[in-house]
Amino acid sequence: MLEGKALLLDTDMPVKMQLQAMNSASQALDLYDVCDCTSIAAYIKKEFDKINGSGWQCVVGSNFGCFFTHTQGTFIYFCLERLNFLIFKGASE
Repeated sequence: MLEGKALLLDTDMPVKMQLQAMNSASQALDLYDVCDCTSIAAYIKKEFDKINGSGWQCVVGSNFGCFFTHTQGTFIYFCLERLNFLIFKGASE
């Protein structure tokens, strides 16, 4: 497990889910090279789908922009190590 702590940048998730997100990111960084952002994101997405139902999205990287609509209570954006993590569940119409 990584010793570094995540820096929370923005969220509307419940605290329990926030901790799950940061723990999943830490586990993914233990399993994959920090340069393998696609595998890290896939691991986190699959963990969230398994625990919280399907429909989750995950973006991992050091430089990206985004614009999206999410279901209320399902958004988190944080930094861990030198990567940024964006996790959310898309809004249904």
